[in-house]
Amino acid sequence: MATLVEIAAQLVSSHASSTPMTSDELLAEISKVHAALKSLEAGESIEGIDETKPSVSMKEAFRKNEVVCLVCGKGGFKTLARHLSTAHGMKPGAYKKQFGISSKQALSAKSYSEARRKMAQDRGLADNLAKAREVRMANIEAKKEGGVAGVKAAMPAKAAKPAKVAKAAKAPAKVGRPKAAAKAKK
Repeated sequence: MATLVEIAAQLVSSHASSTPMTSDELLAEISKVHAALKSLEAGESIEGIDETKPSVSMKEAFRKNEVVCLVCGKGGFKTLARHLSTAHGMKPGAYKKQFGISSKQALSAKSYSEARRKMAQDRGLADNLAKAREVRMANIEAKKEGGVAGVKAAMPAKAAKPAKVAKAAKAPAKVGRPKAAAKAKK
């Protein structure tokens, strides 16, 4: 049977294989895991241990081509939203609050965000956004000037809806033998 030191070393080595650690961090992690295992073996609870320290630094988490999860240290993601919900049961807002990430920081790789921005510009979505903002500002100005009547006047006219077409008569019922007759023949 393995000793506590061997078990602690195995746990920390598996954690270190997915998370880069300095030698000082490695030694501190081994001693922390060993102490936790020792207290568990003695029957004590370890509820006082609260691990809110990120597994990697903020700079390392948001790289050019990938994002690394600060909870588990797993990397290689283009975006974190799905990983957070499936693996950790967290929403992006709670994740940002837990680690002190700015609300303006995107939880996606920088190259991914740039590619999406370029695609939106190529499709003219920025122009559509500008038009929508102009309409919204016109509505706000009209509301300030004339109340609700001003808002309706500022809104662009909608195309008239075509008249409803009368529904066709119900299709005839399925032709076949009634169930009772079918059972009787058996």
